Amino acid sequence: MHQVRLFFIALQFFTRLPIPGWVGFEAAWLQHASRYFPLVGCVVAAVAAAVYYAAALVLPAPVAAVLSTAASIYMTGAFHEDGFADTCDGLGGGMTKERALEIMKDSRVGAYGAIGIVCMLATKLSALALLPPHVAVAALFIAHPLSRLAATALIWRLDYVRGEGKAKPLAQQMTNAEFAIATISCALPATYLLTTAAMTPAAVLAAVLAATAVAFWLGRLFVRRLGGYTGDCLGAVQQLAEALIYIAVLATLGHGAWNA
Repeated sequence: MHQVRLFFIALQFFTRLPIPGWVGFEAAWLQHASRYFPLVGCVVAAVAAAVYYAAALVLPAPVAAVLSTAASIYMTGAFHEDGFADTCDGLGGGMTKERALEIMKDSRVGAYGAIGIVCMLATKLSALALLPPHVAVAALFIAHPLSRLAATALIWRLDYVRGEGKAKPLAQQMTNAEFAIATISCALPATYLLTTAAMTPAAVLAAVLAATAVAFWLGRLFVRRLGGYTGDCLGAVQQLAEALIYIAVLATLGHGAWNA
């Protein structure tokens, strides 16, 4: 029952979805709720996939991709997109650690953030729109939990650099067992998609490699520029990993422009 409570706490923190009243709340629970960040991704994926599937029955794939992405953004309150934009602004405009962190804390969106969010959304939408509908639905169930696992890896391995912040309650040290729980949350949908042939092994492997590359590269960048990570950094990793997962899955289909 305590694990169920931790999942609902994570769901409440990372989405707009209401949770049952019996769950209650204790501040200490937030420290351990991050293990269910990828499982929250499965919930977001389920809604996004349902919207895509329903829309694709009567509308072209690009429209279904836009509606699906809009549904996921609404569910999360643009939580991760905001972090991505703030990170672009901070790393793009801040020459020192202190200045970068100051910019990231500013609620206003600058040129780097605006350009970054437009490019990132364009990448996600175009990649999703070019996937065959059944592959796009499957890719959502890979991308949302796996991209959140990539962000969780920062909590597991890096230090939180702010004295306070929205993500600090989740930024306490994560144990290996807690990260294993997060990993299992990603493995379950991936295993199902593989056993039902909804996703090829090559596509799943490409997705895992893409998410790993993002977590490793951005993790090193954050340590070098900031000394660790912030809540905005978690959003940046999730968004970039999600976009590259769609690209990785698309690349395995062999539909390159020169092959058209």
